[in-house]
Amino acid sequence: MTEEQRSALANTKAWLFDLDNTLYSAECRLFDQIHVRMRDYLMDFFHVGAEEAARIRRKYFLEHGTTLSGLIVNDGIDPAGFLDYVHDIDLSPVKPNPALDAALARLPGRKLIFTNADTGHARNVMARLGVAHHFEAIFDIVDADYVPKPDPAVYAQIVAEYGVPAGAAVMLDDMSVNLAPAAAMGMTTVWVRTHYSWSGDETEDPDHVHHITDDLTAWLEGVAPPAGPDST
Repeated sequence: MTEEQRSALANTKAWLFDLDNTLYSAECRLFDQIHVRMRDYLMDFFHVGAEEAARIRRKYFLEHGTTLSGLIVNDGIDPAGFLDYVHDIDLSPVKPNPALDAALARLPGRKLIFTNADTGHARNVMARLGVAHHFEAIFDIVDADYVPKPDPAVYAQIVAEYGVPAGAAVMLDDMSVNLAPAAAMGMTTVWVRTHYSWSGDETEDPDHVHHITDDLTAWLEGVAPPAGPDST
């Protein structure tokens, strides 16, 4: 990160953080558990085998942004029941992250969670990380009336509801496709890249991505470095 980039980021008024595989590392494979829970839900709902359930999950995800959205549109399911089921997982792979906690404390501006998951799951994950106290609010899939990222309407909604100044805001997400609407609104975007292609259409250097990192905590430390021993 250049000094010019760091200086620009220091003037950020609001930070919009995705949750899963962004606030914590995808290497803990927490989302594997969610995929299994989705598969099991679909197997039971459609009375199909594991392979067909995986195909439906992937198809709905690609066509509707989330598996849940596809189930609502095509099958009229109860979204609350689905969310409760798929988020009933073991969170122990998510470890406390004191370095992330410290980096968030130094970061200028307001901080919000912007997630396609629900608030209960977000609170549980943030509690494991030890970072919940940094975030003003959680804007979840229920707040979005089950319309997921990257639908531009939900970006307009969060900006309006929380008075986010898009031209002085930063959005961070593990899926580059979710950053396109934010960039179109004038936000600075950060792709927290993983080794897993959740959307199926990630490219190496999308035009709408301004920063790329494989390590969220290290990147945030670059924005607001820890005070050195000689700092006053």
